[in-house]
Amino acid sequence: MPPETTPSEWPDAALQLMSARRTILPRRLTSPGPDAAQKRQLFVAAATAPDHDQVQPWRFIEVPEEARPRLADVFGQALRDRDPDATDAQVEQARDKAYRAPLLLLLVVDAEKGDPAIDVYERMVSAGAAVQSLLLMATAQGFGSALTSGKALKAEPFRQAFKLAPSEFAPCFISIGTVTQAKPGKPRPDPSAIASCWEA
Repeated sequence: MPPETTPSEWPDAALQLMSARRTILPRRLTSPGPDAAQKRQLFVAAATAPDHDQVQPWRFIEVPEEARPRLADVFGQALRDRDPDATDAQVEQARDKAYRAPLLLLLVVDAEKGDPAIDVYERMVSAGAAVQSLLLMATAQGFGSALTSGKALKAEPFRQAFKLAPSEFAPCFISIGTVTQAKPGKPRPDPSAIASCWEA
């Protein structure tokens, strides 16, 4: 929290930050992206996520600018593999996604690392909390962000390119950068629509 705030003011400050977070499409994110110090802050924030028995079931892989052409090839090949009739324009559109946003992170979750008794759903909750913390820190830094997924992330060439272990899977990419065009955010659900009381 800002140094001038007191603990009694934290809820309002936290809610203000959370409410400011918006999904900005990767094509609307440009340079500059987070610098080295800011990236460290992002990962420090992610590391605050709850993690049962500290098994560290998730990690992030950064795709630097020099690796984007390789990622573009992977995206293009993944599309051709699942749709041999894909047009050159469709393949080029798939390839183009590799070049959006100055900071591109791949979220990787391990379904078996550490204690195998810890359910994969609990691991996903931990990963989701890590991602949300990272997104909120990006918002606090003044950047826009988005999560993107797709069939390519499940393709074998993609898994091989990122050297994913058999027990690992990649739920999404995280894009972060400077917002070039912001749109009004979608209305948030009313608390009454997402919370209820159990009547035993």
